[in-house]
Amino acid sequence: MPTEDPTEGTGRVRRTVQPATGRRKRRKRLLRWGVGALAVLVLVGGATAWLGVRAIEIKDNLDATAQLLPKLKNQLLANDASSASDTVASLAEHTAAAKQAGSDPLWKLASSLPWLGPNLAAASEITTTADDVVRLAAQPLVGTFESLDWKSLTPVDGAVPLAPLQKAAPSVVSAANSVELSYERLAGIDPAPLLPQIADPLDSAKVQLDELRGLLSTASDAAQLVPPMMGAEAPRDYLLLIQNNAEVRASGGIPGALAVIHAENGKISLAAQDSASAMGDFTPPVKVDAEQEAIYSNRMGSYMQDVNMTPDFPTAASTAKDMWLQRHPEQPIDGVISIDPVALALVLKTTGPITVAPALPAGVSLGDLPTQLTSTNLVPVLLSQVYAEIEEPALQDAYFAAVAKEVFDVVASGKTPGDKLVQTLATGVSDNRILMWSAHGDEQAILGDVGIGGAISGPSVPAAGFGVYFNDGTGAKMDYYVKRTVQLVQRCNAGGYAEYTAKITMTNTAPADAATSLPAYVTGDAVFGVPHGSVATNVVAYGPTQARTQEARIDGKVVGISSHSHDERPVGIVRVQLAPGQQQTVEIDFSKVVQTSPAQLSVTPTIQKKSDVILPEQKVTGCTGE
Repeated sequence: MPTEDPTEGTGRVRRTVQPATGRRKRRKRLLRWGVGALAVLVLVGGATAWLGVRAIEIKDNLDATAQLLPKLKNQLLANDASSASDTVASLAEHTAAAKQAGSDPLWKLASSLPWLGPNLAAASEITTTADDVVRLAAQPLVGTFESLDWKSLTPVDGAVPLAPLQKAAPSVVSAANSVELSYERLAGIDPAPLLPQIADPLDSAKVQLDELRGLLSTASDAAQLVPPMMGAEAPRDYLLLIQNNAEVRASGGIPGALAVIHAENGKISLAAQDSASAMGDFTPPVKVDAEQEAIYSNRMGSYMQDVNMTPDFPTAASTAKDMWLQRHPEQPIDGVISIDPVALALVLKTTGPITVAPALPAGVSLGDLPTQLTSTNLVPVLLSQVYAEIEEPALQDAYFAAVAKEVFDVVASGKTPGDKLVQTLATGVSDNRILMWSAHGDEQAILGDVGIGGAISGPSVPAAGFGVYFNDGTGAKMDYYVKRTVQLVQRCNAGGYAEYTAKITMTNTAPADAATSLPAYVTGDAVFGVPHGSVATNVVAYGPTQARTQEARIDGKVVGISSHSHDERPVGIVRVQLAPGQQQTVEIDFSKVVQTSPAQLSVTPTIQKKSDVILPEQKVTGCTGE
């Protein structure tokens, strides 16, 4: 083939003609590259289409699941076991299909890709969790639905049938564990790289699972605790503290009336009665935790009325048990239960009125006290009227004990369905009006982790947990007239830490002539230096662990604060004294709050509704640099 040479003066670059075989090779290479690229495009397109199909399958099945859940809830509430079983079967079909789509090999492979991968992985976790909850929790629970029907716990011949709950216990415990693991799986997913289409359903699933795990955890605890504590394996005896909110203590009120509840094979009865005043003082004092004694003095171990100056119910209960055994060494105690008149009134709202036949000496007049107590009049009768009509403290305690006996008798009669009683008692527990402690270590390990245990530290206390508690300083029954509100105020951060203020407003609503119109036993007769009709209160505020008490004010004026520590929680105490009609606002500041979770507040239960006392949290606006 000819070529051109620049040496011949043409000025052109010499062009060499390639052999035909070289051109053919290059075309073949280009063809192979094109075919390969086309194959890749086809594969990518096909994979994308396949992933899209799987995504639609996941979405459709999870949407169907979401629509079936409210239906299942209504069926369970209506005790429709047959329909609930059918609904769970449908749920299982949809969640299994969603899990299969989310477990597709190509889906799993794509989950390792950047950007899109975390979203696909999160979707897989959601489908697996949904299937686990239905297969490992819902199906077993519905399978034992009749055993879980709380109506089956209605007393028969004075005894609660325990066999149904014992039969259901394994399924309930297993379901609770499955839901807990499922929640932890979803909680471990980092939401930061997720698209809204995945992040929003993930957040919704976590919220629903969190609510479900709380309910199942409670049911699991009850299934494990109720049978043995009701005497299914051996008789049990419990010390009952009836807290009197008219003389406030940290966990409610002084335990003036005392009784022993005997439980055997589900049957409960009152076996013995006593009163705190009759037990007298304990010298030397019963030994209590040194840290708490430093805060609340040795009165905790000296008088039954003061065992619950601490808000830590395990401490109060074990101290009360030791005191009881000193006075009644022949009476074994398996645990301690506390209840207040407001909780008793809730029970009467379910059972109906009771007729009181007080165990009073012959010839003692009840005056104008009603012989029939209802959910409406029980609280004012027990916390106010009884002191006007019965002057002798021992007879007042006898009246309290008689009322408690009548309430227990009407509960044991079986006239009220078990499910309604359970709902009523659940309200009392939620309001911290019913507390329980067990002398059996395995049972207390469960109680100590839940709200009914009344512990001041441990798993039952939120990380950012605050507490405001009240201890009477009048030595009387004037707290019946005190109205309170408690509110957390989140202030601007300082030094990188959150800061909060516990704001407590208290009003003495006693009549202006309380000094003369109220009985001396109610006013305290100035025995402890508090003028007749006035109310003295020690306000005790707890912050979260590692935080610090900072400052206290009353009506905006800085006042002294007694600072302590209890189980690594800061404690601040301020004394308030109110004349009739007087109102004051106490503010106690906490600094260096390291917890970032939402703050939660616990408050001493009083005669007021919990919702009237605890106000919504307030957050200061206009903070900078946060």
